[in-house]
Amino acid sequence: MNIPRARISSFAVFTAILFTAILVAGTTAAAAVDVPPLVQAINAVGPRGAGHVAAIAALKQLGQASAAQIPEILAGMDGANRLSANWLRAAVEAIAQRELERGGRLPQTELEAFLADANHLPQARSLAYDLIVRVDWGAKPRLVPSLLQDPSMELRRDGVAFALNEARKMMDARKPAAAAAYRQALSAARDLDQINEAAKRLRELGETVDVAAQFGFLMRWQLIGPFENTGDCGYDVAYGPEQDAEPANEYPGKAGAVTWIDHTTQHEYGIVDLNAALGKHKGAIAYARAEFQVDNACDAEFRLGCITGNKIWLNGELLTANHVYHAGTYIDQYVGRGRLRAGRNVILLKIAQNEQTDSWAQDWKFQFRVCDQYGTAIRPSLP
Repeated sequence: MNIPRARISSFAVFTAILFTAILVAGTTAAAAVDVPPLVQAINAVGPRGAGHVAAIAALKQLGQASAAQIPEILAGMDGANRLSANWLRAAVEAIAQRELERGGRLPQTELEAFLADANHLPQARSLAYDLIVRVDWGAKPRLVPSLLQDPSMELRRDGVAFALNEARKMMDARKPAAAAAYRQALSAARDLDQINEAAKRLRELGETVDVAAQFGFLMRWQLIGPFENTGDCGYDVAYGPEQDAEPANEYPGKAGAVTWIDHTTQHEYGIVDLNAALGKHKGAIAYARAEFQVDNACDAEFRLGCITGNKIWLNGELLTANHVYHAGTYIDQYVGRGRLRAGRNVILLKIAQNEQTDSWAQDWKFQFRVCDQYGTAIRPSLP
């Protein structure tokens, strides 16, 4: 997620205050503390001061925990909200720093066991990994190859970086092996820079690369619009395409009747440019509809990259709504979770555009894919 610079600065200041408070609280010899109730108090912290007094007291006590209890505190992050997870992270980092400054040791075996359990919160596992390599850099080449398909995108990035580096070493002397290595890296990559590198190197090796197929971007859509959104009035209005399970051919639009058009994008990353497909409009709503057929019912993630406000429905069920305009866009930016039923499924997207006139606020586009929880494409069966 793109976080405004001011928020990053505020978070850094707040984390520094927490970090200092824990270190000060832990100047006495570390001893085992009763972690669960302290973690519970911290996980109850909320916005606008809710639970802060009890959480700060708990945090100071948690700062006196021994380094051996770090894995237990990390496990407490599994039930954390975004705010409390940051508090617990600050506690773990402060305890680790204090232990290392005293010449002590971190519980590396237990941290590696924690890292290996993908059921834990990805951010907690990433922190465990950071602590492991902080005290044992030699652990990195041993651990990183196993991260190539990790559900934590931070850890997976390290795994892909390692795979790309290994593939580069083979480029000159072992081209078939290099191609296989780059294919493996491409299938695991989720960050655009790593995807681009793997695809570029494969093409240099004479390989054909279909990035859209690799990641399961939907390329064929039915589109309709524009509908009214002047003054942001239309985001929560259920226009015709939202009301009809089988949309009619024509609806009243922003400036007259609008009809569905068939559209196939040729963009390598499945980007549908609504300005190009429907005409450039401001203060407008567009809908995109696709049918997705699978042989067997399965849980799935519906991942959208979109620079403007959006909603995703699956078979009439709203999966996610994101009322944001021009805050940046990237692959898998928004995730809705649902269950594909065996046979025909209908995906409906609502893509809003506001009236900003800045040059950077003119894009009206999206990209969309269906995948499993690890980001592996779920491919539709033939109709």
